[in-house]
Amino acid sequence: LWPWLLASSGLSALVQLVTLPFFPDSPSYLLIQKGNEEACRKAIRKLWGEGDHQAEIDDIMKEKGAMASTKTLRVLEVIKERSLRWQLYILMTVMTTLQLCGINAVECSPYPQDKTKFEEYLIPYVSLGVGLCECLSSILCSSLIDRFGRKVLLWGGYSLMCSVLALLTMTLSLQHRFFWMHYFSVILIFLFVVFYGIGP
Repeated sequence: LWPWLLASSGLSALVQLVTLPFFPDSPSYLLIQKGNEEACRKAIRKLWGEGDHQAEIDDIMKEKGAMASTKTLRVLEVIKERSLRWQLYILMTVMTTLQLCGINAVECSPYPQDKTKFEEYLIPYVSLGVGLCECLSSILCSSLIDRFGRKVLLWGGYSLMCSVLALLTMTLSLQHRFFWMHYFSVILIFLFVVFYGIGP
């Protein structure tokens, strides 16, 4: 069953490979990048049906005008630009913490699963549970981000992940004393993945 489950991800790639050539190009791409207004109208009609879509075309034209008046900066110019300094700091902080938050150690490393003392036949189900937690967190994040905002989700996600990692460290060190502690460790791994998906 496990090889079939792993191979099933290729099915969606195959469907995309077969169907994507029949989809129209993006109307904004056709108008802004290619400058082809007739192809843009045709793509809009194919996507949204017949009707008056002049308002959408006007919006794309406004976007094209805004892009033409915006200066494209090189990497060194972005670093030197004082007005972009805080955005750059925030971006670097978020990306650094994202890389160093421990998700790869918990999600990809076999160490936590090996330390949880599960029978070998149960390990694939733990991995499947991690994948389901990722799906759940994606659904939760899309519904929570509009309600609470990105800042609250980042702070909350990192705080909860820190707490879970502290608890996971304790449960992994106490597993030789309590037989039920490895179940608690796996629950903490699942929670860590959910909090990662909701926050960072």
